[in-house]
Amino acid sequence: MNPGIVIRKAVEADSEQVWALMQQLALFEKYIDIFAITPEIVRQSGFHKDPPDFYCLVAADRDQVVGMLVYYILPYTARNQPALFLKELYVSEACRGQGIGESLMHALREEARLQHCSGIKWLVAPWNESGKRFYERLGAREDTSWLQYEWQV
Repeated sequence: MNPGIVIRKAVEADSEQVWALMQQLALFEKYIDIFAITPEIVRQSGFHKDPPDFYCLVAADRDQVVGMLVYYILPYTARNQPALFLKELYVSEACRGQGIGESLMHALREEARLQHCSGIKWLVAPWNESGKRFYERLGAREDTSWLQYEWQV
């Protein structure tokens, strides 16, 4: 990884750049037509609520945020331990291939340990072959024991 890049928890001043990466992810994952997040929503939901609606790690090169990882804490599980749910992981296209995504994932794993979590869960689009290879290279495995359902309201 570029030695100038630092992995850290996001701060309110990162809201605009985190939002921009969220928007890029929405384009990549083809849901930009329903993307309703704004920089102000990121600011309010992530930094003005206690507890926040989400937590975020960023990869920053000085003042430039080049990667982000958004996660939630699931406080109650069958193991009577919390779990982390990885919602979004995105590295700007110009910075891919430098180990930034891997560094963000390792930082998330450390956060899970600090929070005494039983594990980390996430979803991957079935067409995202590079994403699946990335996670498998880190040692993650596909959990086929459950099917995801959705109910629109």
